[in-house]
Amino acid sequence: MCKRGMRRLCNAWKGLALYSATVDNVAMHIKFTKMQGAGNDFVVLDETQGEFGLNQAQYRWLADRHFGVGADQILSVRPPSSAEVDFNYVIHNADGGEVENCGNGARCFVRYVRSRGLTDKSTIRVQLAKGQIELSENAQQLVRVDMGMPSFEIADVGFEARDLSPQPVGSWQAWHLDATAGAQRQGAAGVVWPTDMQLGLVSMGNPHAVQVVGDTELSPVHAWGPWLESHPRFTRRVNAGFMQIVGRNRIKLRVYERGAGETLACGTGACAAVVAGIRWGLLDASVQVHTRGGDLLIEWAGLGHAVFMTGPATTVFEGAVEVPDLA
Repeated sequence: MCKRGMRRLCNAWKGLALYSATVDNVAMHIKFTKMQGAGNDFVVLDETQGEFGLNQAQYRWLADRHFGVGADQILSVRPPSSAEVDFNYVIHNADGGEVENCGNGARCFVRYVRSRGLTDKSTIRVQLAKGQIELSENAQQLVRVDMGMPSFEIADVGFEARDLSPQPVGSWQAWHLDATAGAQRQGAAGVVWPTDMQLGLVSMGNPHAVQVVGDTELSPVHAWGPWLESHPRFTRRVNAGFMQIVGRNRIKLRVYERGAGETLACGTGACAAVVAGIRWGLLDASVQVHTRGGDLLIEWAGLGHAVFMTGPATTVFEGAVEVPDLA
């Protein structure tokens, strides 16, 4: 029963098809859709009729693969905050923290709003925490995303460059870190830590540090990834990309994502890696990126141009879950 003074609120909640919550906030009943893009998996929430008001602990619970639904990120579809966009696109990582962008999630986002009848447009524009991007779905059900222009300003990456100087590489530069201190980390036994880790710093709305490796399968991503992600020079942490050059139009890529760990694919990481490779003179303007979860096509015409990403987006299942009241 509704407590006195809360009947109007209870009736409003009962009228929403998207969710209901117990009045004492012990649990919240939420409908969701599980989706994946190249193996990067998401819980998608329709908040167009009202925000669920989840806190960081509840987003973390939803992403938990043992106690919740399980996902790399939680994607929220919200009403537009301005006339310039069709929707607001809000992303929370598996650790519950809100982040600026997710490319594979963006493909799932446009597939979701079209399949749910939230729009009949084949191309939509969405608002991110920082900036806007354009998403399109073609007749073959592949999704092409205008990811916007990359930024090479270290302030946008959140990199503290004091006492460091970049070295020229190709038409660009690389920053160098001594990684030997990583040998002191727990679980680092048997890992080779380079004295000179060469990094390309790129922001795709979120921060990326990209390096070239000889073989992605042999690279100690499990050790180097978390060390880079939490390196004190990255003030907002960073997504660590490990790129193997297969040819001028093909790479292999693994990414240790900030707040999520290594994922099967990372859309913004693929964009950052290709952009870095092009600026270093290693890649052409159109590159097939092979990840553990599938392939993505990344296109970039150079400085002053946006990056375009094309790839699949798939609905896995739909369901409902009781989200506990967590502090």
